[in-house]
Amino acid sequence: MAPVTNGRVLFNEVPTGYPEPGKTTVYDESQKIDPDTVPLHGGILLKTLYLSADPYMRGRMRKPEVQSYSPPFTLGEPITGYGVGVVVRSEQSDVKPGDHLYGMLAYQNYSVLSSLTGYRVINNKHNIPLSYYVGILGMPGKTAFMAWKEYSHAKKGEIAFVSAGAGPVGSFVIQLAKLAGMKVIGSAGSADKVEFMKSIGADVAFNYKTENTLAVLNKEGPIDVFWDNVGGETLDAALAAANVHARFIECGMIAGYNNGGQPVKNLMYVVGKSITMTGFIVGRIENKYNDEFYATVPELVASGKLKYREHVYEGLASAGQALVDIQKGVNKAKAVVKVAEA
Repeated sequence: MAPVTNGRVLFNEVPTGYPEPGKTTVYDESQKIDPDTVPLHGGILLKTLYLSADPYMRGRMRKPEVQSYSPPFTLGEPITGYGVGVVVRSEQSDVKPGDHLYGMLAYQNYSVLSSLTGYRVINNKHNIPLSYYVGILGMPGKTAFMAWKEYSHAKKGEIAFVSAGAGPVGSFVIQLAKLAGMKVIGSAGSADKVEFMKSIGADVAFNYKTENTLAVLNKEGPIDVFWDNVGGETLDAALAAANVHARFIECGMIAGYNNGGQPVKNLMYVVGKSITMTGFIVGRIENKYNDEFYATVPELVASGKLKYREHVYEGLASAGQALVDIQKGVNKAKAVVKVAEA
């Protein structure tokens, strides 16, 4: 095979607000690769099929001296995110051409992996679309499933509130809460997303842009479990409307990702209401639940018992737009970048 273009999405500039396609990230086609002859040095040549665009990636668009739980992107190098690829060539005995891998990938068409460490060979016995393995069957799904099991202590008849309830994490949490016999309140930012939350079982679904969050919670609460994807004013409202001994699961605070953070004024309620507030990073509890996740969730998805939807961005060059869309909330569902056909 003659050399082909190895398109890449490079980290070009640290943003001060929202990331900007063509400025924060740049799509580059200067690199070539010959899939037949590129040296593997005992490794694996992987062709990227799908990449996940996730809210946390905004935090990696920072200066290297700024510390955080995830490493910063490197200026001039491809950004990285969870993805699915197909093995083209392999010098590893545990994987063969045609196998599909899931793990952290560079945003580029082809990658040479030194080993299988950190990657999972996909056993797709239910014939689920491979793109689902960067969504409900990937890190977002694990985030919902594992942290809910670990921290919710859900009881039948209690009330749960899920912010960003139409997203890949929030929509899974809504369904988990309903399975636990809870009344579920969900918030999102568009009429379409409100309808989706209703379709997956939310008892109360509202648009936080057109309805007052605290007023809804005061009417429908008090809330016993709050799954927080947003922070800021939504967290303040949840604190005010919480029941005594409520459990707050702090998954993300996207309201502050692009503006230096949003203040929270009602933290004294943590004391007055004896609220338990737990932040988490899914990788720190993944080993505890990984086997259970893959043994149960794919079958639930394949059977239709778990509902899921995605917003597919076509082509690697669209990745920059996907990354800004998820920060602004204009994506319609889980943001997936389709890089190549399976």
